[in-house]
Amino acid sequence: MVESTTNKLGQPHLMVQDAKTVDPSKLTALTPEVISRQATINVGTIGHVAHGKSTVVKAISGVQTVRFKNELERNITIKLGYANAKIYKAEIPSIIPSSTTAATAATTAAPTTATDDDDANEEKEEGEEIPTVIIPGSRPSHPMYTSRGSSHADTFTDPITNITYHLRRHISFVDCPGHDILMATMLNGAAVMDGALLLVDLVKMDAALAQQEQIRKFVVGTVADSAPILPISAVLRYNVDLVCEYLVHKIPVPVRDFTSVPRLIVIRSFDVNKPGQDVSSLQGGVAGGSILQGVLRVGDEIEVRPGIVTKKEVATAEGPSTVLVCSPIYSRISSLYAESNDLQYAVPGGLIGVGTRIDPTLTRADRLVGQVLGLRGKLPEVFAEIEISYYLLRRLLGVKTSDGGKQAKVQKLAKGEILMVNIGSTGTGGKVESAKTYAKISLTQPVCTQEGEKIALSRRVDKHWRLIGWGEIKRGKKIEVLEP
Repeated sequence: MVESTTNKLGQPHLMVQDAKTVDPSKLTALTPEVISRQATINVGTIGHVAHGKSTVVKAISGVQTVRFKNELERNITIKLGYANAKIYKAEIPSIIPSSTTAATAATTAAPTTATDDDDANEEKEEGEEIPTVIIPGSRPSHPMYTSRGSSHADTFTDPITNITYHLRRHISFVDCPGHDILMATMLNGAAVMDGALLLVDLVKMDAALAQQEQIRKFVVGTVADSAPILPISAVLRYNVDLVCEYLVHKIPVPVRDFTSVPRLIVIRSFDVNKPGQDVSSLQGGVAGGSILQGVLRVGDEIEVRPGIVTKKEVATAEGPSTVLVCSPIYSRISSLYAESNDLQYAVPGGLIGVGTRIDPTLTRADRLVGQVLGLRGKLPEVFAEIEISYYLLRRLLGVKTSDGGKQAKVQKLAKGEILMVNIGSTGTGGKVESAKTYAKISLTQPVCTQEGEKIALSRRVDKHWRLIGWGEIKRGKKIEVLEP
């Protein structure tokens, strides 16, 4: 039945999935049936505005992430953009770096094929040095690595060079806005990233080496300390194949939790029905997001929290009082998609579109953004107030002082001040009720989360939200969840 459905949708070139027989305990981020249809690794593109982030994503995936009218008019990214790409490796002898040992050389000289053993070898080689500077004449006339769109076949032969390429990775790019006033949007995208590409625009040739040294000094002691620096031109597609190679070798395959109860962060939601559409052909609302853990299947009964938040009057010893209550939205999964690829089950990684039977008016125009989707009765509690342990940065980043001196120090949290709190994909306002060992923050919008969740804190500086620190939820004030 699954195969016939797949063929009807015109995707016989992709591997068949079966939601009934799949064993989550045996799935990995490189399982062929999974990466044939959906991305399993999330890579963010970060950097300053107009430095070519969206152009690099388009060069690798072929997808234009700038889609909205106001983005096209200003030629900048405002909302998070998503694009999936498959990374392929050629079935020919590998180019051997000069630093490679004789034993490794003997192994890599043999033709490579898309087998499980090859995946294991690639994982072992992730720590191996790949030359950042390419010696003239050391590269073949054809690229060792290349990329195609998410719906492309898993194996193909280049008609010009007659070289066969095999699928190695399926990556989802999270294209973040570069403007400093959109920092909160970038932090929402960072919640699902496994790795990142930092784009720096090199306008002058003589500034390249100086900027390289500045970057290396800035990242000393961080996770990006040994990150490679690649000179590329996305417009001319120069060295884009090397970016694909480094994505395979340098970004480790993330360890995913496939066996826990599924949970998805809603990053966008929309109504797919067109104006004037016939009633008989109306479809339910669609929620798009990234699965944090577990496996979602077509037909699963789901719940969206917090859902619809309302106020309720209750009687107390001091008289009537108003409290918040939430009514979760219950539905069933009618379809799963990764871009145009239909899925029978979805795993952590990449952006997944979940087709539901929810009233489309509840999902249109990103109304479900920040909510959490999962199996009915299996989601965490909803908090209206959180108590956090927090850590502040020493200085504000990216803020110029009037005299050109050092950046301003980050002041301590003050009682009564308003902060921007990023919890998962949710950005909500928060009022500081107290700030001692732990900070107590009253949230503007209730959030479905749990103890131990990491959050980002931003403060309003010169009319812009600036990142000032991060924290971890220790406990909080829960609100009542109404059952149907």
